[in-house]
Amino acid sequence: MFNYKYLSRDHLEGFDNYKYMAIDTSPLSVYVMHPFWNKIVELVPRWVAPNVLTFAGFLLTVLDFLLLSYYDYDYYAATAPFHNETVSEVPLNGHIEKIPQSLWFVLAVFLFLAYTLDGIDGKQARRTQTSGPLGELFDHGLDSYSVFFIPACLYSIFGRLDYSIAPIRMYYVMWNLLFNFYISHWEKYNTGVLFLPWGYDFSMWASTLFFLWTGIKGTGFYKRHVFGSYTLANMFEILIYATGVFTNLPVALYNIYKSYKLHTGKMRPLGEALRPLWSFLSVFAICSVWMYKSEQLPELDLRVVFLLIGTLFSNIACRLIVSQMSSTRCPATNWLTAPLVAAVALSLLQPRFERTALYGLTGLAVVAHLHYGACVVRQMCDHFRINCFHIKQRSD
Repeated sequence: MFNYKYLSRDHLEGFDNYKYMAIDTSPLSVYVMHPFWNKIVELVPRWVAPNVLTFAGFLLTVLDFLLLSYYDYDYYAATAPFHNETVSEVPLNGHIEKIPQSLWFVLAVFLFLAYTLDGIDGKQARRTQTSGPLGELFDHGLDSYSVFFIPACLYSIFGRLDYSIAPIRMYYVMWNLLFNFYISHWEKYNTGVLFLPWGYDFSMWASTLFFLWTGIKGTGFYKRHVFGSYTLANMFEILIYATGVFTNLPVALYNIYKSYKLHTGKMRPLGEALRPLWSFLSVFAICSVWMYKSEQLPELDLRVVFLLIGTLFSNIACRLIVSQMSSTRCPATNWLTAPLVAAVALSLLQPRFERTALYGLTGLAVVAHLHYGACVVRQMCDHFRINCFHIKQRSD
């Protein structure tokens, strides 16, 4: 079942010659987090495989999403019990917390633990002399899936009605964050160097503090205007765009330009340099048409919509990561685009089948992506004669 060979001989040969190159200039990362992680990793037994830490951190992020799915599946808890009333009818002083305030502290702890485990897995690999392409691929592959879980959790703080942003705008916030992650690896695809964005460390700290503050003050704290008609949710939205498209993208373009000018990058022709963007942009465009043309999609199951786009994105991003690490040509399309187009067409032509199309496509995407990840990891383990979650005993 998991013996399918997604990686070609060129992929495997590329991984044989791969060398990790990254530049981290974030003051928070360099001066605060790395010294902290250097101390924390000393507490981890040497027999613990680095990928165990990576996977544990990923599962904690998923657990945050699942816990909020239980208490706030439809993103109405922050406006309870008034979600059937209009915005103007929701009284500020009558807010009732539907999500236990103690849960926000649990979410904060899980998120910070996930952040810490993600920070020490590479240090554990170097500490145990088990560094290799599989570890980086495993780490970044799970990161590409985690990137949607955190904003999907943060949306529960504001809710989807009063003093918040509409689901369609949250949809674009989500895509902005996914694009921000993708740009960094597209940048590496062309430069050969992973320039770690400053926004990652700050966003993890900010998200953790958001959860902690909500545990203290409750979601009712966010039901206010900052200035004029702008709410705290609007400030959150503006901040996401300011630290994404308007900062990370120009820096990435400049680094790519500099690599061509100095002949330090991959020196791909323009068409090949842009090739990884087409699969991302095509899925984004098709999903956006679905969101705009459908009369009921955001109301059907917003959480599943987020899961769908997060899964589609992760599959596209993983294939880019495989290509940039193995120095092979990145696919311009993704095979999941075809069932996506079919689901959109069925939904728009026969709206009564839209729920079936949404759930069916999401199930297919999740199963296909998990199969891809499991098969790639197994193929890498077989090639390098290692175990993903176990450190082989050596005789020095």
